[in-house]
Amino acid sequence: MFDGERIPLVNPQRGIFKPRQMRYLLSIRTVFPRPGAKVWYDDQRHVHSQLYESTDFVDYAFMGKDPDAADNRWLREAFENRIPIIYFIGIAPGRFTAIVPSYVGGWNRDTFKASIGFGDPSAYDESRFPDTEPARRYALRTVQQRLHQASFRQAVITAYDGRCALSGLPEPLLLDAAHIVSDKHEVLGQPVVPNGIPLSKLHHAAFDAHLLGIDPDFRMHVSARLLEQKDGPMLEAIKQLDKQVIRLPLRLQDRPDRDRLAMRFEVFRARA
Repeated sequence: MFDGERIPLVNPQRGIFKPRQMRYLLSIRTVFPRPGAKVWYDDQRHVHSQLYESTDFVDYAFMGKDPDAADNRWLREAFENRIPIIYFIGIAPGRFTAIVPSYVGGWNRDTFKASIGFGDPSAYDESRFPDTEPARRYALRTVQQRLHQASFRQAVITAYDGRCALSGLPEPLLLDAAHIVSDKHEVLGQPVVPNGIPLSKLHHAAFDAHLLGIDPDFRMHVSARLLEQKDGPMLEAIKQLDKQVIRLPLRLQDRPDRDRLAMRFEVFRARA
């Protein structure tokens, strides 16, 4: 709401959006194409790989092939006037994460592309528009981390039909995508579904503290420290998980990787 009027943040039919109430561009959007659907613009194919591989700007395709069309002119005006914008990046079909602030750092009528950069969301001065490569690289690393977390979380929770793998809790807003092997591990820490398990906030904390473990046969183990305690229904619910098998995704390729579980379970056994 602004001045008593509802202002939308996006236009569902267009990726480049300027509300009629505003002088300059408000947002741009890159969708995550549905499986088998036509890919209309190159950035739909490459935006994630660009974000992970780039050290500077990310390409954003013009709307059509007329650089002077209204949508593309809005990109140019945002570039010329250093206007902060919102970049909605698809993390799954129909789902997005918002990167704020973003900005148009270049506009090229010959390649039909704009260059999108990222700023510091806590800054209210020129650092929102980094003018040096080291500053842009630092801002981009923050975006890469956010996109990695959002995409990984969405993929893992979707694979398990939106439920906690331990308790069956069906509320995605209360779920995390827990790494089996930390993403700091160079070999096994990749952000892939077999390295993730959807857990409620409580179960995630217990898993990270090695109070809960999962063996390579998908069986849960509760630490002796918790089993010996007696303190109400919440603790009892966790204790009842001991020796139960976790809920598994329907697709075999989405199931937790047994080698990763074995590595993690050894740590649990050493600390339990």
